[in-house]
Amino acid sequence: MGTRVAEEIEDLLRAAFAPTRLEVINDSAKHSGHSGDDGSGESHFTIVIESAAFVGVSRLERQRMVNRSLGDIPGQRVHALAIKASTPD
Repeated sequence: MGTRVAEEIEDLLRAAFAPTRLEVINDSAKHSGHSGDDGSGESHFTIVIESAAFVGVSRLERQRMVNRSLGDIPGQRVHALAIKASTPD
C-alpha cells in the first residue's frame, strides 16, 4: 500500500514536464492520526521536481503548474502536497 497515488503523480509529472529530477515522497506516516489523514497511507506527499519548463517562472506559478498537471489529486484525493519545483542549473 502507499504507492498507487505516488506512481500516478510521477506518471503525470513526467508527461507534463519531462523532469531532469523527480522525487515523490510519501509523508503520510508522519501525519497518521492528524487532520487530513484518511487512513489510506496516501494523504500527504512531498514533490521535488526539476524541469526546464520552470525557467523564467515564479515559485508560485511553478506550484500552480504542478497542481494543474495533477488534475483531481490535490485537495480531493490527497490532503496535502509540498512542492519544491526548480530549474536545472
